[in-house]
Amino acid sequence: MSKVLYLEYRPKSWDAIIGQDHIVKTLRNAIIAGRIAHAYLFAGPRGTGKTTTARLLAKTVNCTNPDPAKRPCGKCDNCIAVDKGRFLDLIEIDGASTNSVDDVRDLRDKINFSPNKGAYKIYIIDEVHMLSRPAFNALLKTLEEPPSHAIFILATTEIHKIPATVLSRCQRHEFRRIPVVEIVANLEKIAREETISVEPEALTLIARQATGSMRDAISLLDQLASGGENITLSMTQTVLGTATSQSVIQLVGALIQQQPAQGLDYIHETLDSGTDPHQFARQIVDYFRNLLLIRMGTDSYIDASSDGLDLMRQHARSFEIPVLLDIIRVFNHAAVEAKATWQPALPLEMAYIGALELLAPASPQHSRGSMSGELQEEHNPKTASSNQAKTSQESRRHSTSPQKAVSAQWVAESPPVTQVERQYLASPRKKQILGEMETGGLVAAALRDLGGEIVDVQKTEDLKD
Repeated sequence: MSKVLYLEYRPKSWDAIIGQDHIVKTLRNAIIAGRIAHAYLFAGPRGTGKTTTARLLAKTVNCTNPDPAKRPCGKCDNCIAVDKGRFLDLIEIDGASTNSVDDVRDLRDKINFSPNKGAYKIYIIDEVHMLSRPAFNALLKTLEEPPSHAIFILATTEIHKIPATVLSRCQRHEFRRIPVVEIVANLEKIAREETISVEPEALTLIARQATGSMRDAISLLDQLASGGENITLSMTQTVLGTATSQSVIQLVGALIQQQPAQGLDYIHETLDSGTDPHQFARQIVDYFRNLLLIRMGTDSYIDASSDGLDLMRQHARSFEIPVLLDIIRVFNHAAVEAKATWQPALPLEMAYIGALELLAPASPQHSRGSMSGELQEEHNPKTASSNQAKTSQESRRHSTSPQKAVSAQWVAESPPVTQVERQYLASPRKKQILGEMETGGLVAAALRDLGGEIVDVQKTEDLKD
């Protein structure tokens, strides 16, 4: 069976761990000083080196090299046994499947036995947040006062699910997402050693798709290399289902030019070409984030070519900062919704239309290029509101077959309202009479027909008949 790259290139020494220098330095100094804790908690996103670091720590404390600064040596029997997965004093437990109180009781019964060969017996509990509440409670006393030969290393991606009583008993280390630059450098090294032909732009895209996970990045490289062909940017985009940067640029251009039809066409063309909607939404969010960074004067954080950066600066001038924030929110929401919706294009369509609303000028006379008159009114809040108000007023005044009774307040708010009408509406029997009338609009019309004279209740009752 062919080797899996992320297993083949798993770090076997402290120097090989990438992107977690703050943790490596702390652990190495503690080992040199002989200040080894009885319980550690490694927390952070997937693929950032939690389990790898736990195994390295287990290998280091059991290494037989007399110089603590040179541990792990990778040459002694204990180091070789750990690397090959046959070291009896390293016990790895899957918290997702071994999560009951009975499992923890079994662990607690066995922990008192001395190590078989090494100086310490190491218990690595991966995905520890999956343990049940009774299991956590059963673990507390052992975790607080374990035997001198036992070390617990807990690893989790969801630290908020760990009880505070467990957190307080562990030395906590937070793993960070690995920067794109460091992922690309490691992928280049692996590609050279494996004689994989790959374009630099493709490696950058792979690193970005991994979102800070080295394991995910190496797995993607392994998947692309399995075809035996030269890994190009176009091939990577096709396999990963990502849109080209040109598609995002075209969509932003249509948004700036206020072209709804053209923008929706770009969305559908991109998705029809095989691009994943979630990935497309993420790329749009990344692009608008870059525009926001430019407007904030921090374009040094943007990883783009000089030509691409010039185009971003040009686009950034078309957006105010509050508008950019709102656009990022709507497309970020679309990225989340695209995973679950039955209509993949719908969240992107709604986000684009919402972005058009945010850019809509205040003037109701503004035209939006190829938009139809009906769509113009729909996207112009003032025009739509004015038309609805006029239609509502006309229907109230002239309708001869109303569908329901209207309250006296409705009549009072229907402009114009004369002083005669107001005096009538203030009469004690207004509610009773209006309740019997089919509509308050008839009352207002009848009052106007009397020429502005003060109308008493009896005359109004006659009008009803």
